[in-house]
Amino acid sequence: MRFPLREDDISGSIPPRIKIRGILETVMTKIRVFLLTLGFLIVGFLGYFLILYARGYHLNLKTWKFQPKGILVIKTEPTGAQIFINADLKGASDSNFSLSPGVYDVDIKKEGFLPWSKRLTITKEIVTEASLSLFKSTPAFSPITFSGANFPVSSADLSKIAFSVLPAAGVEKDKIGLWVMDTSSLPLGFSRDPKRITDGDLTVATYQFSPSAREILLETGGGAFLLDTGNFIPQNQRVNIASQKITLLASWEKERTNKLEAQIKNLPKEFQEFLRRKTYSFSFSPDETKVFYTASASGNLSEKLIPPLPGSSTQKEERATTIDRTYVYDIKEDRNFLIEENGISPDRKLFWLLNSKNLVLADSDKIIIMDYDGTNRQTIYSGSYLAPHVFPFINSSKLLILTSLGSASTPNLYSLNLK
Repeated sequence: MRFPLREDDISGSIPPRIKIRGILETVMTKIRVFLLTLGFLIVGFLGYFLILYARGYHLNLKTWKFQPKGILVIKTEPTGAQIFINADLKGASDSNFSLSPGVYDVDIKKEGFLPWSKRLTITKEIVTEASLSLFKSTPAFSPITFSGANFPVSSADLSKIAFSVLPAAGVEKDKIGLWVMDTSSLPLGFSRDPKRITDGDLTVATYQFSPSAREILLETGGGAFLLDTGNFIPQNQRVNIASQKITLLASWEKERTNKLEAQIKNLPKEFQEFLRRKTYSFSFSPDETKVFYTASASGNLSEKLIPPLPGSSTQKEERATTIDRTYVYDIKEDRNFLIEENGISPDRKLFWLLNSKNLVLADSDKIIIMDYDGTNRQTIYSGSYLAPHVFPFINSSKLLILTSLGSASTPNLYSLNLK
């Protein structure tokens, strides 16, 4: 006879070892779930804290609260300069600093270089960058030409300079003529000395570069001649193109106009019209992100011609422009800075250094370098020179100055090493 099994008989038939294993598995499952949940929570909290840190928030250990910060990034050329924030030494460039929102006086100092200073506004969760060049406080001065350099002119891209050597006592015959020099710096061992491209007496001559800087139009009493800037052409082999001069100059002007129109098209439409109608002249920076201009009429630039960018310059700008004053407009940041209240007269010259961060003002008795927003105006040369004949080297390391060093002798070109 068979009898049905009771429940307690079934449970009683399970070995103790199996019971313990089941209990352990249950416990381990709960532990794994707990650890997994804890891991998610830790990762979530860490991610949240990292996001806050990346946005500029930092934990205040006194209040145990996260407070918003801004990041100040300072990069200098050359590096290794001392960084002072509100007169306290904070470190050396290149460095990043986490600062509470506010206004700070930043000073950069390096032995042998002119100091740099600016008042910067730090905004929470925003990276403010100061990228700057330092210039020598006592730049080296050395001659480039020795037989004279008369009527120097530069190409539009500032890559070449042409000058003439005229007949004079003590000047050798093989030095007389038109010379061209490159303003780019080559590695050690490569010469960048001026090259003569034609001979002859050019006392009453004029010359100008083509837009590409590969040719020069030389005009003398004997006609007009197109010269290759890379080759020597004797006076008796020059070809007179006087009958083609008007056509040639028209083609060069068209080339310049087309290039300028292509640059202008990248500007906000309102500013395009402003440049065309209310300026005497304007010049784009080498990287085409900025333009300086002299106003020919008063005007007012509307706010937010482009959407504002985080970390834009916090320097004072002027949207209202006044006739005869010179300004710089930052295309990327839509900021307009006053550079010169008195404009630029014929005996003064304002031009870009090729780093697009600095402007050079060739004044009547001194040469000034400034930041593109008009701040940090520093006199790098004070003395006798034939203003406004100052020209930059392509890498911004030197300036060329026309001077006779105060004597009555023929002026020559001298290099002024800035770095």
